Amino acid sequence: MKKKILLHICCGPCSITVIRSLLDQGLDVTGLFYNPNIHPLTEYVKRRDGCLETADKLGISVLVKDNEYHPQKWFRAVAYRENNRCFHCYADRLERTASIAKRGKFNHFSTTLLYSKFQKHDAIAQLGRDMGTNATSFWYQDFREGWKEGIALSKEWGIYRQQYCGCLYSENERYTKELEG
Repeated sequence: MKKKILLHICCGPCSITVIRSLLDQGLDVTGLFYNPNIHPLTEYVKRRDGCLETADKLGISVLVKDNEYHPQKWFRAVAYRENNRCFHCYADRLERTASIAKRGKFNHFSTTLLYSKFQKHDAIAQLGRDMGTNATSFWYQDFREGWKEGIALSKEWGIYRQQYCGCLYSENERYTKELEG
C-alpha cells in the first residue's frame, strides 16, 4: 500500500514539480489549499483556482478550506510582528496541515513552500520537523531544484502566476518601487 502524504499547496505554479516529484517517489498525494494570508479575496480565488487546475492536470485531489479563509484572524496574528510575519504565517499553515494529516491518518505532510527560492527555506523545514509526529512525519525535500521547470510548465499550461507572496505586506513590498518612480 502506498504511503499517503498531505501536501499544503500555496498556489498552482509552486505545486507542479513538487507533486510530480512526490508521485514519482510512489506516494499517494492529496493536496490542501489553506492560505488565510492571501490578500485580497480576488487574489485568493485566482490562486485557489490555479491550484485546482494543476491538481486536475496531475490527477490528485485537493481539500479546499474556503470556509477557513479569514484574513482578519491572520492580520491579528501578525499584528506588531510584521518583521517576523513569515514565521507566523508558515507556522499557521503547517500547523493546520499537520492537524488534518494526523486526523486523516496520512503518513506524512509537507508544503510547496519548500519549492520557492523566495521563502525562508530553513525556517519552514525546521517548523515542519518540529510539528511532525511518529504517526505523521514531516516530509522534507528541497523542491527548489524544480524551480525553472515549474515556471516553464505553469506558463505552458496557462496557470495563474502571482506577482507577490500573498499577504498585503508582500504585495506592498513588491509594488512600493512604483511609488518611488
